[in-house]
Amino acid sequence: MEDGKSTGPKAKWWSRPTPVGATRTASDEPPAPAETPPPADVPAPPPADAPPALSDVPAARPVKPLHEPDEYSTPPYGGPGPWAPAPPVQRPVPTPAHGTPVPPQYPGTNGAGIPVPPSAAPPVPVPPVPASVPGPQPQQPQPGPAQWLQYDPWGAPGQPLTNPGPPSGAGAGRKKGRGGSLLVGGLLLALVAGGIGGGIGAYIERNGGLTRVELPQASRDTGGRAPDSVAGIAASALPSVVTLHVSGSTESGTGTGFVLDSSGHILTNNHVVAPAGRGGRITVTFSGGETARGEVVGKDSGYDLAVVKVSGVSGLKPLPLGNSDNVRVGDPVVAIGAPFDLSNTVTSGIISAKDRPITAGGEKGDGSDISYVDALQTDAPINPGNSGGPLVDAAAHVIGINSAIRAADSSASEEGGQAGSIGLGFAIPINQGKRVAEELINTGKATHPVIGVTLDMKYAGDGARVGAKGAGGTPAVTPGGPGAKAGIRPGDVITEVGGRRVHSGEELIVKIRAHRPGDRLELKLTRGGKDLSISLTLGSASGT
Repeated sequence: MEDGKSTGPKAKWWSRPTPVGATRTASDEPPAPAETPPPADVPAPPPADAPPALSDVPAARPVKPLHEPDEYSTPPYGGPGPWAPAPPVQRPVPTPAHGTPVPPQYPGTNGAGIPVPPSAAPPVPVPPVPASVPGPQPQQPQPGPAQWLQYDPWGAPGQPLTNPGPPSGAGAGRKKGRGGSLLVGGLLLALVAGGIGGGIGAYIERNGGLTRVELPQASRDTGGRAPDSVAGIAASALPSVVTLHVSGSTESGTGTGFVLDSSGHILTNNHVVAPAGRGGRITVTFSGGETARGEVVGKDSGYDLAVVKVSGVSGLKPLPLGNSDNVRVGDPVVAIGAPFDLSNTVTSGIISAKDRPITAGGEKGDGSDISYVDALQTDAPINPGNSGGPLVDAAAHVIGINSAIRAADSSASEEGGQAGSIGLGFAIPINQGKRVAEELINTGKATHPVIGVTLDMKYAGDGARVGAKGAGGTPAVTPGGPGAKAGIRPGDVITEVGGRRVHSGEELIVKIRAHRPGDRLELKLTRGGKDLSISLTLGSASGT
């Protein structure tokens, strides 16, 4: 298969045709060949005055080429490259309308440009023109050189070459050139449109549409908040709150504290610093991220309070202390700490109850580490790590020290885990914390108020009963102590302290420790079925 290429002799296609409308001068005409007698099978021409007939078409004569034959068949302007196909030929001209002269075929060649004998050239009929038609009469084709031809590079191979025709052919040539330009322009336009469309499609896919979605949003404010709002309270109190990381030889933990003064004293819980023991390490981290080494100034397990001091730290901001006696149930409060080591955590709630007698500790078994607290109860979420942190009021003043929580059950702590908050948190009233902190800073120890009696902690009735004997066989009522002076005897059941009902021995201790040594108290007790009222002055004992 030859892919449409001619298998005959190669056509000489390099001679460019004369432009449409150009005229040839006499000098351009090649010399006429010598006349030779016509062949026997060619009829003699008719007389000059004979009318033309459709079949009277002169036979084509061989035409002398413009150039001498090139034995190497080399185009003068370079041959086509290896990628160029054989030169195509032009499609035939459409059938002309009646009366339009049809130019003769290129004499001396076939449709593929191959020379043929003159006798093989088919006659071309020329229609007669009536004499009544005005204007110049069409010229009859004369033997001799034919007009130069044009070839169509898009033409199908094997088609005969055609003349561009009379002046109307010039318009056709221009139309073809214009069509090629339009085709190229259309291709370029398609490429540009495709590129633009692809870009738009990519933009739509990435941005979700031709237009960018802008959601309404409030403008940025200055950051100011009302001082009594939770945000205002937190902004005021956070710079004074610290996180303590405590590590010892056997255990470690995290707690919270707050700055008491510009000298670097920090108040926290005793159980927070207890893991450090005597040779442990305490690292204090401030709200801004600065850290410092802390040293224990003093601690007391009965109140579960301790004071730590940092040195070489400037710009400390003490947290103002409030008055816990002014607190009412329902007052809003904010708790600040590091629950589960998440420092600078703020939670809010209310005071849900007051004067809650709670005890904590007791891990040692001898009771020396049990703390008794007449606590403030809050529903502000408090979790492990909040211990020692401040509970502040709406004025950002400390009213309590977060110390204990009531968990849903004890299974988590029994398995070594940490129970979470259920909305029952307890804080040491700041009035008690202030007194203990001052004693720890000034003397390194805290004093406890006492009445000088030993209580029967196994008593299951209502009230606190005085035991029959003290520890080690000592008297249950200390001779010369405040209780002995007030007339308390073994077996008496104390039911009220300062007008507040007492239901157990632990509650009596809590109520007594809510006061200072030297305070005078009114007590009610039951003895032999009789109610008695006594008055006594609280004594003092050193804490542990």
